[in-house]
Amino acid sequence: MKITVFGAAGDVGSRVMTEARSRGHSVTGVTRDTSRHPGLRRGNAANVEDVVALSAGQDLVISATRPAPGREPELVTTTKAVLAGLAETGVRLLMVGGAASLTVPGTDRTVLDDPGLPPEIRAIAEACDSQLAVCQAETVVDWAYLSPPALLEPGVRTGRYRLGRDELIVDAEGNSAISMEDFAVALLDEAETPRHHRTRFTVGY
Repeated sequence: MKITVFGAAGDVGSRVMTEARSRGHSVTGVTRDTSRHPGLRRGNAANVEDVVALSAGQDLVISATRPAPGREPELVTTTKAVLAGLAETGVRLLMVGGAASLTVPGTDRTVLDDPGLPPEIRAIAEACDSQLAVCQAETVVDWAYLSPPALLEPGVRTGRYRLGRDELIVDAEGNSAISMEDFAVALLDEAETPRHHRTRFTVGY
């Protein structure tokens, strides 16, 4: 497939690029600052014209952008721009989202509403919650929104994961985690064999 990855220089985006290329896909990685990443294309996912130009003729767009601390509301702005651009080109979207709106197992509250949510991540959690709402209101673009588990860190590619829909995935010990490498595996599996259309899904060990 021909895939465009916005946020390709980030922790998740770079691993998505690696996974996609290892499967033989033609990948165009996009970043706003190519001076530090000369192998990537310059583009801004918050600019509708850039999204149109960089998605035209592609089979899939993966958006893995994350705003800098203090600029969390930009996530919603960027999401709206990506959706507006893809509404013009008709390209499918896989959105790397957040865990904030997932239900905590055994409760009726979301991660965002959990009293144990660290205050330092509340702003990005609220932005991700709003980001999902923007996607859910979209009826033209064929989108899917992948929420990570509670812990998403660099690690090892095992190729193993479990799928879920709206509830945080936890293991027998109560841990909710996946490596960024296996998160990328799940994302590319969905890219190659689409199961989710205009809905959110989640992964974890």
